[in-house]
Amino acid sequence: MPIKLPADLPAYDVLSREGVMVMSDDRAMRQDIRPLKIGLLNLMPKKIQTENQFARLIGATPLQIELTLIRMSEHQTKNTAAEHMASFYKPFAEVKASGERFDGLLITGAPIEHLPFEEVTYWQELTEVFDWTQTHVHSTFGICWGGMAMIHYFNDVAKHMLDHKAFGCFRHQNRAPASPYLRGFSDDCVIPVSRWTEIQQDEVDTKDNLVTLLGSDEVGPCLIEDQAHKALYIFNHFEYDSGTLKEEFDRDVEAGTEINVPMNYYPEDDPKNTPQNRWRSHAHLLYGNWINQIYQTTPFNMADIGG
Repeated sequence: MPIKLPADLPAYDVLSREGVMVMSDDRAMRQDIRPLKIGLLNLMPKKIQTENQFARLIGATPLQIELTLIRMSEHQTKNTAAEHMASFYKPFAEVKASGERFDGLLITGAPIEHLPFEEVTYWQELTEVFDWTQTHVHSTFGICWGGMAMIHYFNDVAKHMLDHKAFGCFRHQNRAPASPYLRGFSDDCVIPVSRWTEIQQDEVDTKDNLVTLLGSDEVGPCLIEDQAHKALYIFNHFEYDSGTLKEEFDRDVEAGTEINVPMNYYPEDDPKNTPQNRWRSHAHLLYGNWINQIYQTTPFNMADIGG
């Protein structure tokens, strides 16, 4: 089944050209099954790039997905046209006031990891989002800073500053092969990492409701399940395109920011070479498994979500 997107959203054309099945509102109305309602709370500066990345992954499943783009109510983005935001995004305050429920919600990262959580300008509203997920969302997926913010809020697990950026493609071990979210996963896999902070495994281990599914000896825990709060937290970037780490590296080099060449990314670790994507298949597996698990467990009557 395809993902339902507005026909004039840029991701519609991008994914259509890539062969991902997408459908317009008119075509979706003729489908007899209930689509899964997935929200994307997009905190990233490059909104359109992030929309494409996540729509590509959740749209590759055999289920019909209805994607809703959500933004923080008062925070104004500087990197995406106001017309795009007005046309395609709902402020969270509007979503909350409507009583709308979702089968799944993605909460992205944000380039503010140096700040203490409580100093983020929209922190109060974001904690409202977290609380709201417990009554209006069947399954929430926090990504990178979004995952760190959730695990901090719900479980009092701290984020710790690194003395250098964890940057590159790192091997992670499959630590829960029986998990439905890791169905089809190899014993280890490569995942892009780009962060100045980390969650520490020994602190995770003190929480009975947290289970680490993927982790790395080099860069720590990656994917954690929090059954008590109906959530997954991932601190790395399966959703990245092949060239995303290159874009980040080139940006920092141009700005004169001290940055290491992303590890295990360019062939022979040489930025002159074209980077290779070695995580795409596992990215589709993870997000496909998440969508499938939602489909298997979410109530058919959306009014029962959160009950």
